Amino acid sequence: MGEVREEWRCAGLRWAPSGPSLAWLHPVHGMRSSPLPPGRPLAFTTGGARRCVGVRRGGRHTPCPTDAEVPGTAVSAQCAECARLDRSHSVAADTAVDDPRPYDVYLAWFGPRLIKVGITAAEREGVRLLEQAALSYALLGRGPLMAARRAEAVLGAALAVPDRFPYAAKRAARHPVPPREQRAAELAALHERACALGTLPESLAVRAFAPVHHDEAFHLDRIGPGHCLVELSAGRTLAGAVAAVAGPDVYLEAADGRLLLVDARQLAGWPLLAAAPGARTTVSVRIPEPASPESLF
Repeated sequence: MGEVREEWRCAGLRWAPSGPSLAWLHPVHGMRSSPLPPGRPLAFTTGGARRCVGVRRGGRHTPCPTDAEVPGTAVSAQCAECARLDRSHSVAADTAVDDPRPYDVYLAWFGPRLIKVGITAAEREGVRLLEQAALSYALLGRGPLMAARRAEAVLGAALAVPDRFPYAAKRAARHPVPPREQRAAELAALHERACALGTLPESLAVRAFAPVHHDEAFHLDRIGPGHCLVELSAGRTLAGAVAAVAGPDVYLEAADGRLLLVDARQLAGWPLLAAAPGARTTVSVRIPEPASPESLF
């Protein structure tokens, strides 16, 4: 094992009911977090190399045994070995079927014709929907893990409701955002169709329709068109003020008036050194390509 690096590294973005924050890892001092409310200055320069963040499970962090370097533009901040370990006992990967906790089945709205079904531990109280950047959602039912998984499969087979979408499609649907009434109506129609199937597991307690909207949590009114995507590399500076945060995406208002979008999944693993709030932004940026209709389904 190589020399231990005595530096703080970003561990990505974490959501809680109170809002988003950046997580930080240090080999000696452990984990800390920095809240990201609108208006907060955010200015940093990336260090020399992005490295694997290891495995976080059950609230505990296990460092990467080889301190492996990972590509600067990769969405995942884990090396192949740590990613394999992470998925070896994971509900998402269907490798943890013995979880005794109750699970919620949800219907998540990301945009017109972009409604998916998914499951999340009931104790997380909707945080999973914040992490996924769902603009609105409604719970369908609650029950044991396998009943929730079965309900997810039933909706996929009987109603062709997918369990995932390309992330670019979710991002593109944030502006302009249809009114809450439209989102609620689409969710209500799907909720009614799902309840009428008659093939949902008996152990799933169906919930009455009650939509939840994330307009205020994400500060959607501060997300406009024409944002630029940030591409991180070593020794580059990013400076601005937080405009909004949706899922893993942090929108920054740069000093020159541009709206910059940084994917916090790509921040994870970088050592980030504080820069002056007025520092010149030197990261590469690009205009995102529009999501084609064919890529959505």
